[in-house]
Amino acid sequence: MNVLTGITVIDLTQALAGPYCAQLLGDFGADVIKVERPGSGDQARGWGPPFAGDESAYFLGTNRNKRSVTLDLKQPAAREALQRLIDRADVLVHNVPKQASRVELGIDAASVRARNPRIIWASISGFGLTGPEAEKPGYDVIAQAMSGTMALTGEAGSGPSRFPTPMADITTGMYTALAIVTALYEREKSGYGQDLDLALLDCQTTWLANVASAYLVSGNAPQKRGNAHPNIAPYQPFRAADGWFIVAAGTEGHWQALIRALAVADAMGSDPRFTTNADRVANREQLETLLNERFAAAPVAHWITELEAAGVPCGPILEPAQILTHPQILARNMVVPMEHPTAGSVRVLGNPINMSRTPPRTDRPAPRLGEHTEEVLRELGYGDAEIEILRSEKVI
Repeated sequence: MNVLTGITVIDLTQALAGPYCAQLLGDFGADVIKVERPGSGDQARGWGPPFAGDESAYFLGTNRNKRSVTLDLKQPAAREALQRLIDRADVLVHNVPKQASRVELGIDAASVRARNPRIIWASISGFGLTGPEAEKPGYDVIAQAMSGTMALTGEAGSGPSRFPTPMADITTGMYTALAIVTALYEREKSGYGQDLDLALLDCQTTWLANVASAYLVSGNAPQKRGNAHPNIAPYQPFRAADGWFIVAAGTEGHWQALIRALAVADAMGSDPRFTTNADRVANREQLETLLNERFAAAPVAHWITELEAAGVPCGPILEPAQILTHPQILARNMVVPMEHPTAGSVRVLGNPINMSRTPPRTDRPAPRLGEHTEEVLRELGYGDAEIEILRSEKVI
C-alpha cells in the first residue's frame, strides 16, 4: 500500500513539467491515466535520439507508473469518455494554456468542477492563468531567460547561459505535485477540491532564492559571479594539480579547519583580509589566488582526503557518467532498472524521497502509446462492442 493508493490522476500533459509531476504522484501509488493523441501521443515520445526500441529516452524518464489511453479529443465520443473519467478522478492535471481550448475540450475548471466538486484541477502553463502575460506560450528555456537565473549563470563578462537540464520544468513539476498532495490533504477536511495555477516563470523565479532576498533588502542589482558564492568565501571550485574540486567552507570553523589542513594558518589566519567571512568575500580574488597556489601542489584525491579528515566540506567535480555509476548514488537506489515490453531492459533515475513505511514505487515502466486504452474504458463501463465502434471511428 502506497500513500496515494486509491487516488486517480488524469494526466493531460505533454513534454516534461506535467509528466514529471504526474510521475511523482504515480511513484507514490496514484493510478495515473495518461490521455494522449492517437497515433502520435505525447510529443516527448519523438524527442530523440537516443531511443530504446521505439521509445525516446526522454519519454521513458518522465512517464513511469502510468497507464496510457488514446483519445481523439476533437471527437465528441472521446470527450464523453474523458468526462466519464473526470467523474471518478481525484486529480486532473493539464498544460493547455488557452481558456478557449480548455472550454472546447470540456476541461476548463468550471466544467470539471460542475461534474466533480471534489476534483483537484491543476493547471501548468508558461505564465499562469492571470496577469498581462497569461496564455502566452511558454517553455523551460523562456522561463530560464525571463526569471533572472539565465542572466546570472556563467562567468562575469560572459553572455547568458542556459542551465543544461530543464530546471524550470522540473521545479514546476515538483511544486505542482506538492500543491496537489496539499490540496488532497485539505480536501479531507473540507470535502471539496480546488483549482491550482502553476506557472513555469513563477517557479523558476523561486530559484533566485537568497539572491532575490539580497536584492529586495539592499536594492543592489546582483551580478554574475561564475562559480563563486555571492555571500560566502571560500565556497567554490579550486584547481588541484590534476583537476578541479569543490571547497565549501560555510562557517568560521570550516575556515579555521581549512587553513590548518593547508598548513597556512599562521600566514592566512593572521591576514586581516581574511579574518571574517565578510572580509573574505570583500577580498575574494586575492583569497582565490592564494588558495589555488596551495592546491596546485597536489592532486584532487590528496586534497579530498586531507580536507575530509579535517572536517572541511568538499567534494570532487564529477561528470554525469561518473555520478550515475557512483557507489553512493547506486546505494541510494537513484538509478532504477526497469523492464519495458518493447524497449527491453532500461535504466531511469529513481525517486529521491525515502520513506520508512511507504516508499515510492518504480514497478511500472513508461507505457506504450494507448497500451491501456481498452482496460481503462472497460473500467468506465464500456463494453466490447462499444470499444470496437470507438476504434473503428478512430476515436481511440
